[in-house]
Amino acid sequence: MTTEEIETIIALATLASISDGLQDEAEQARVVEAARSLGLLSPEAVIAQAMSGALTIPTLAARLHSDEAKRLAHDTATAVCHANGWINPSEGKFLHELADALRLDTAPTDDVIADINRAVGDHPALAATPSLGVPVATSEATLATAAASLDDHILDQAMLTAALELLPDRLANLGILPLQLRLVHHIGQRHGQQLDTQQVTDLVATFGLGAAAQVLEKVVRRAFGGIAGGLLGGLLGGSAGIATGAAVTFASSYALGHAADQYYAQGRTLSADDLKALFTRFRADAVTIFPRVEARISELARGRSLESLLRTVAR
Repeated sequence: MTTEEIETIIALATLASISDGLQDEAEQARVVEAARSLGLLSPEAVIAQAMSGALTIPTLAARLHSDEAKRLAHDTATAVCHANGWINPSEGKFLHELADALRLDTAPTDDVIADINRAVGDHPALAATPSLGVPVATSEATLATAAASLDDHILDQAMLTAALELLPDRLANLGILPLQLRLVHHIGQRHGQQLDTQQVTDLVATFGLGAAAQVLEKVVRRAFGGIAGGLLGGLLGGSAGIATGAAVTFASSYALGHAADQYYAQGRTLSADDLKALFTRFRADAVTIFPRVEARISELARGRSLESLLRTVAR
């Protein structure tokens, strides 16, 4: 894969990041940072051109020649559009136009999205809540039982999201944010909160999860680790990068669950700074827990497809 193709994929990912109609300097800066971390020395120019509208889908699609580059471009754009957990109509229109321009069969990608939607719903934060086995807490004993049940649920969900990082499908991690949103919604319900999708998404965003640039980097690093060889110097190898991703995802999901529990337990009165401090503290706890559950996460992912792994969500 050539440097021009890599830059083209980054430019298309940039267009995907603004296809929801939102465009700001902060998002542009995050995309630039992600592109630079992938090995591009001067990504500002191509990203600025994409942001300005000077680069169009047909123009960029014409620069991609190999089937692998076209597939990676569409996969990356899909991941970026899914950065908030689902695709809205304007993002869907963008992806449809991109697929047409690339003359690409999107059935494999559509299958991945369908698997995720079946597991957590089109709007995952509003999906039906499974029973957590938490009793109505009226005494110290039932309070302790409720807390233990929730702790186990958060740990299970953190391991599940980490296992998604270990699956061979490079789009499997599209299921991570929907599961995290669903977890937050469940915890809010446990505390008697009636939440809509925006409230849940805003809370998750407070911790820096689900940013388009973050998703872009994760998907492209995963793919380039296997196909780009030494072109992007300094990248982790494919398997090492995925293993590292599992640890990071476990820690973020674990911290998110426990920070959300504290937030809702205190009536949603914590400030953004307080929330971030909680998230940092619980993430540090998760780092110490991960070695003890790493084998369980690997076993959860071993031999599984995305669909079969996501079936565990409904248990």
